[in-house]
Amino acid sequence: MILRMPFGATGHHSSRVIFGAAALGSVSKAEADLALDLLLEHGVNHIDVAAGYGDAELRIASWLQRNPGTFFVATKTGERSYRGAREQIRRSLDRLGVDRVDSIQLHNLVDVIDWDTALSAGGALEAAIEAREEGLVRFIGVTGHGLSVPEMHRRSLDRFAFDSVLAPYNFVQMQDPRYAETFEGLADVCAERNVALQTIKCLARRRWDGRPHTAATWYEPLRDQADVDLAVHWVLGRPEAFLLTTGDVELLPRLLGAAERFDQRPTDEQMTELASRAHAEPLFV
Repeated sequence: MILRMPFGATGHHSSRVIFGAAALGSVSKAEADLALDLLLEHGVNHIDVAAGYGDAELRIASWLQRNPGTFFVATKTGERSYRGAREQIRRSLDRLGVDRVDSIQLHNLVDVIDWDTALSAGGALEAAIEAREEGLVRFIGVTGHGLSVPEMHRRSLDRFAFDSVLAPYNFVQMQDPRYAETFEGLADVCAERNVALQTIKCLARRRWDGRPHTAATWYEPLRDQADVDLAVHWVLGRPEAFLLTTGDVELLPRLLGAAERFDQRPTDEQMTELASRAHAEPLFV
């Protein structure tokens, strides 16, 4: 079983691997239900979904009905205005078939103008706080992609006491000195304030750059089990980090298996050799 630990200050002990339900955006119900069986088998008890992930919220609805109380459920709104976010939060509850979710996250809050809109009066944050006061959500988080994400999350945490953050984190991306510096700064703030640190893109190999797409992800992922093990173990080697699974259900068994086998973090030499062998490149430059 995959180990669990406190999810920030929420009081919930989440599996260190969180299911990234973007993988369910365009799969059949049968494929989705196979993924559920895997999650239960490995002890995953936390799901991350979003209003913008196609049919993912609808696929999860039947899981929640059959397994009440099993999962910490986080969804996301990409809306920036109070009105848009308010409507989307309630629509997500309807699609999930629940009266409340555990967390609502402001999705991909990176652009400076979007950030100011969402966190100012009349913005999406007001809708999230209102939903919390009404008992529709319990916690509020913020997510993002790109080089500026760690610094933007630090600004967000200075503006509001978010319960969780989410940012890219893998060995190759962390070889960018500027990204590594800002990520470590964000991690320090999260540790000081007991904010849950969620990470994405652990299996990212490189952008497709014209190559035929052989996975559902927007980037080319690592596939070989030995490579997956190294990548997953490197992320889990950061004790405070949670790892979100990648957006392709076919890779889910390999990733979950790797997480169960985690013992210690690979060395920098092992990871450098992997990066060279896989011709890995940073997704964000």
